[in-house]
Amino acid sequence: MNNNGFTLVTERHLHEVDGMARLWLHEATGAQLLSISNTDENKCFGVSFRTPPTDSTGVAHILEHSVLCGSDKYPVKEPFVELLKGSLQTFLNAFTFPDKTCYPVASCNLRDFYNLIDVYIDAVFHPRISEDILKQEGWHVEAPSADGPWSYKGVVYNEMKGVYSSPDSVLAEQSQQALFPDTLYSLDSGGNPERIPDLTYEAFSSFHSSYYHPSNARFFFWGDDPETERLRLVNEALKDYAARPVDSAVPLQKRLDTPRQIEVPYAASEGEKRALLTVNWLLGERGDVDQALLMEMLEHILEGLPGSPLRKALIASGLGEDTTGCGLETDLRQMYYSTGLKGVAPRDVPKVEMLIFETLAELAEEGIPKAAVEAAVNSVEFAYRENNSGRFPRGLSAMIQALSTWLYDGDPLAPLAWEAPLESLKARIAAGEPVFEQAIKDWFLNNEHRATVVLLPDANLGKTREEAEKARVDAVQAAADAAARAAMAADTLRLEEVQSAPDSPEALASIPALGLDDLPLHNAPIPRNIVELPEPALSHELPTSGIAYATLLLPLANVPDRLVPLLPLFSRCLTEMGTARRDFTELGALMAAKTGGVGADPLLGTVRESRHTVSYLGVSGKAVYDKLPDLFAIMQEILLEPLTDQKVIEERLGQMLLEAKARMENALQAAGHAAVSARLRARFTGAGALAERTSGLSYLESVRSMLERLEAEPQTLMADLEELRARIVARPGAIFDCTAEAAGLAQAETQARQLLQALPPVRPGAASGIGEAPMSLPEAEAFIAPAQINYVGKAANIYDQGYVYHGSASVILRYLRMGYLWERVRVRGGAYGAFCNLDRMGGTLVCASYRDPNVDATLEAFDGMAEFLRGFAPDKAQLTQAIVGAIGDLDSYLLPDAKGAQSLSRWLTNDTDAARAVMREEILSTTEKHFREFSEVLAEAAKTGHICVLGGPKAEAAAQEHGWQSSKLI
Repeated sequence: MNNNGFTLVTERHLHEVDGMARLWLHEATGAQLLSISNTDENKCFGVSFRTPPTDSTGVAHILEHSVLCGSDKYPVKEPFVELLKGSLQTFLNAFTFPDKTCYPVASCNLRDFYNLIDVYIDAVFHPRISEDILKQEGWHVEAPSADGPWSYKGVVYNEMKGVYSSPDSVLAEQSQQALFPDTLYSLDSGGNPERIPDLTYEAFSSFHSSYYHPSNARFFFWGDDPETERLRLVNEALKDYAARPVDSAVPLQKRLDTPRQIEVPYAASEGEKRALLTVNWLLGERGDVDQALLMEMLEHILEGLPGSPLRKALIASGLGEDTTGCGLETDLRQMYYSTGLKGVAPRDVPKVEMLIFETLAELAEEGIPKAAVEAAVNSVEFAYRENNSGRFPRGLSAMIQALSTWLYDGDPLAPLAWEAPLESLKARIAAGEPVFEQAIKDWFLNNEHRATVVLLPDANLGKTREEAEKARVDAVQAAADAAARAAMAADTLRLEEVQSAPDSPEALASIPALGLDDLPLHNAPIPRNIVELPEPALSHELPTSGIAYATLLLPLANVPDRLVPLLPLFSRCLTEMGTARRDFTELGALMAAKTGGVGADPLLGTVRESRHTVSYLGVSGKAVYDKLPDLFAIMQEILLEPLTDQKVIEERLGQMLLEAKARMENALQAAGHAAVSARLRARFTGAGALAERTSGLSYLESVRSMLERLEAEPQTLMADLEELRARIVARPGAIFDCTAEAAGLAQAETQARQLLQALPPVRPGAASGIGEAPMSLPEAEAFIAPAQINYVGKAANIYDQGYVYHGSASVILRYLRMGYLWERVRVRGGAYGAFCNLDRMGGTLVCASYRDPNVDATLEAFDGMAEFLRGFAPDKAQLTQAIVGAIGDLDSYLLPDAKGAQSLSRWLTNDTDAARAVMREEILSTTEKHFREFSEVLAEAAKTGHICVLGGPKAEAAAQEHGWQSSKLI
């Protein structure tokens, strides 16, 4: 069968993806195309290449950035950004893996989908990757003057400095490299900052010409668009190419018969004595889908739950604070398994390693509990059947799965066709075959191809790296004569001018764009029905494939202020402490065997117009309809039958607090912009203050204090948790919410009525006014951590300034984020990213940067937004582009469970359909006048705004220079 230059290789109807899958081969070039046709309106496309690195200069990663910076057909500085500014895309990005680079897009709008595909295909095959692009996205010497201090700058360079500032990231990379000493997996495809400046333009350009060829390409389509058009589009794009050999095969790592141990330093603060370690095993090839599925279940058995035997043994040992390691890694040609512990005394490393092997040996010899096997089988099967990819399009998830075999010349449909391997494995388990015990013996106990990786703290490493970087660039400056230094300074200035120069109207006009006529005039409704049980019960009838998503909301109104920091710990206790009936191991296994998961978290928000705070504890779970009685029985048990064994409670509290501390400290290194943003919001709204006190920097301090309190006065902490339970778990003010089809909603309503009736009829205490007041914090703060980069934030509450929300703000701020801030902070400043977001309910405007080499320059850029808008007069095309992008944000694609959660949130915060309709009308009618008027709002925000910075030496220096309050964070 031939179609538009393609020959059909194979076709299968896959029940698992609810559609027809066809693999095609392009006759002229040898390019492969996997086409999956189903009813998903969220259409997905991707083109992927095998990109094996030969060093750690990060060439694959830098090229991933660079090909999106202009192409022959679209000669603008950054087509990627132009698409982000004005598309209805539901996904638009690119990924670099250790052995492949992927360029996926998604959209529910067919015309938009074709636009995205056209730009991406031209970008990968015909990019304008000049030396200036390498300098901007990769690295260059920044020479402000011939004689002044020089430095290295580049987007990827600074991104990877951020990665190498995170001990967990370093540990993950070193764990992989230790298992693959003889292959490309021993290199860092993302780029080691010490090696990135070794990358030459010749090597950069050669890498593209070597691997970005149709003969090395794998195209992917998913969704409800016509298949023939898919083939026609790609055939047209490849018409000028012919097949050629591309040497990109990924070799196998030869199995080693001697275990290795590797010690690596990580940048730590003075006085830090804790180590991190992993034990890692090389497994079989990813192409063995039966083995991959078995190992996925074994991972769940070992570490998937708080009470899983390996995780439990590590945490209960007291040798460390939290588990680490990626678990089962399936994205490479050969799988591997990584597990370990962080917060370990270096002298205890051998004890941790011994404990891991003793635990595995005991499981292999004595057998795995039947309940743990049942929990693993149900959890893995539930995840496959639900196919909940969250914010990722389902098509993108399918593409990544297919590539896990396809990239290595295996069957791309094998990972997608999981039903048969699952049934086969379940039959083996039912027959009594000890499949998991044997796997432990084969792949862990008797597998000598393993490596133990230990990260040891080095308080001087950060300084050593900075000095080495400075010495290297100083040597470049010293080796240059006067003329060369002048030329370097001139080139720095020229590059800044190139980066600042606007694209020509003709170039911008080349970017395919939607018009206002392509946009829906009305918001898509989410179904919501409300009945009284007599408590309010919200239902959202949506196609959920036989799964019900249920949430019980319990008001926090009677929680006194002093107990607020305990809310996250109490929430976690509900599902991880155990109950009067069963310990936490049994409880976790029961939840995993009968449901798709049960969890509890504070739910916070701000009511539109009144700006009052919404605060509830949400107890949520999901289950197939015939297991709904089990789900609600579990909810009732965790709420009403608490564990009473004080000794066990004290032990578990210590374990959970240590885990929380370790996780938060790592998150600060990896995603400090979230902490900075939360800290800033706390100054302006009650909900922001509650969020900061239950998940931000304040909460980290509270966790540290709770650990001390648990050591000194455990009874008082446990008493406070019991008081919290009494003040939360009661019927008055409760709300029930469920998303399912009609049959599931009817069953859930019956179960919910019984659960609500079982709750205590009276809630002790009086309303405390929880969450109504913002936090009183310094106007400028700096938090210092052992990092090579910074996270810089500034915020103000524009409602307090008198601004009344208008939909045009969504258009304007989006344009600033994708235009002005992108250019000033990312392109010219070298940060990995920057954003500005307005809390529409509370009025807080937050600007923040991500993995940023600067501090002051970024704050100046934030303050410069007003002046930019004053001088900015958008033409019709720019205005349309900005409006389209804002509507795309408003209409973001949601899976059914997320739609239900969104509808609940809107109801709680008075975000009515009428108000949202007005907002949409205001977005669609935004004019140039609105841009000019908003500049005055931003000018006032610049004057009154508060500052928060998290970072390394530059953040510390800025705090000293400006007199900001400063504190050591880690």
